[in-house]
Amino acid sequence: MTEQGKSRRPKGTGSVYVRDGVVIGQYEVRTPDGEIRRRYVRGKDKKEVAGRLARAIADRDSGLVYDSGKATVGEYLEGWLDAIRGSLRERTWRRHEEIARIHLKPALGKTRLDGLNALQVQSLYRSKLDSGLSPRTVQMVHLTLHKALKQAVKWMLIPRNIAEAVDPPRPASKEIRPLAAGQVKKLLVAARGDKLEGLYVLAVTTGLRQGELLGLKWGDLDLRVGKLRVRRTVFEGVVNPPKTAKSNRSVRLTKEAVRLLAERPREGEWVFPTRVGTPISCHNLINRSWKPLLKRAGLPDSRFHDLRHTCATLLLTKGVHPKIVQEMLGHSSITITLDLYSHVLPDMQQEAVSAMEDLLE
Repeated sequence: MTEQGKSRRPKGTGSVYVRDGVVIGQYEVRTPDGEIRRRYVRGKDKKEVAGRLARAIADRDSGLVYDSGKATVGEYLEGWLDAIRGSLRERTWRRHEEIARIHLKPALGKTRLDGLNALQVQSLYRSKLDSGLSPRTVQMVHLTLHKALKQAVKWMLIPRNIAEAVDPPRPASKEIRPLAAGQVKKLLVAARGDKLEGLYVLAVTTGLRQGELLGLKWGDLDLRVGKLRVRRTVFEGVVNPPKTAKSNRSVRLTKEAVRLLAERPREGEWVFPTRVGTPISCHNLINRSWKPLLKRAGLPDSRFHDLRHTCATLLLTKGVHPKIVQEMLGHSSITITLDLYSHVLPDMQQEAVSAMEDLLE
């Protein structure tokens, strides 16, 4: 190749030249590891390239040096996953690892990290949808990639997060299917005498998450005053702190819940242990207890998590203030509570109208 029209510039300010009809700006940077490397900018004419070159050199002089070397997206994802393990809940980390391994590496893994573009990412989402993947799952793919690239920007490996220029699919909102009061009674009748009867009563009356229920220890209970403290959550044997700061909370117990817990034998530190004294697996709870219980009660198939929605819905329909429901469920803000259970609120409007009419009579 030949260089044509190379212009001399003061030392340290780079150079602009034409090579095979392309206008190129060249400058040098010192990478974070101390190595001197050449960098290039291109444009349609010398004026455009000179402007880009000036901005690049300004970034260099202010310390903004982006260098991912020849690392591929696959190599970066492996390093990122190793680096963040331990800083996330184990369940969250496993989900990121699974998405990277199954969806991101096969499609983007061989692409250089600094060469990844928005069209590649958007095309990946489209192909995943076309293959039958749900919009919710594709959105999770986007969230993992976005989080990984956001960290790459912080580590100054790339100048921008390309995932921000891509539109992920919008999944339909999950339908909340709480049990009606009559169905709750059938469920609890069917649970009588079950070794996990107390767990189901707590789920309905306190709205605790599955992992919070399985993570209860006897030291978290104060049966004298009828209260428990949520201090941890358990998923497949892994113990983590509560989901959010608001999730670390005190919850009042019904008399029935206190009675069942007081009668429960104390076998080790966990309130609901396995035969060997370890926390119950979420998988085993669903398949060995929850599903059979629904069948005995003659109820349609539903998620264990719907008991949490059931608790909130029953309380709201009985006129309990949404702020109290938020605190019981451990939502980080009342906005979440109102958004989730807005379907209940229209039924409460008539009560508000009736109350106002009574006041004005």
